[in-house]
Amino acid sequence: MCPECGHEWTPEEESETVVAAEEVDSTIVKDANGNVLQDGDTVVLIKDLPVKGAPKPIKAGTKVKNIKLTSGDHNIDCKIDGFGAMALKSIYVRKA
Repeated sequence: MCPECGHEWTPEEESETVVAAEEVDSTIVKDANGNVLQDGDTVVLIKDLPVKGAPKPIKAGTKVKNIKLTSGDHNIDCKIDGFGAMALKSIYVRKA
């Protein structure tokens, strides 16, 4: 039962609504400022990110072009000049 309007759902409707909401939420990826990201966007790193096996971190302000969104913890696949292909978390980027 909805506390605001009093609408009542059957158990079947409720489970379908929850599944649909989870599917929508899992496909939306937002940057550090809350902007929605899409495949092909250009983003800028907001923090220096250390890379295992690399002598230096990726500096804040590095522009990353043509990102690809994926599911999982690291939800951005990209290619960074000088470092190669890698996965990033969306909380460390902002839309350019």
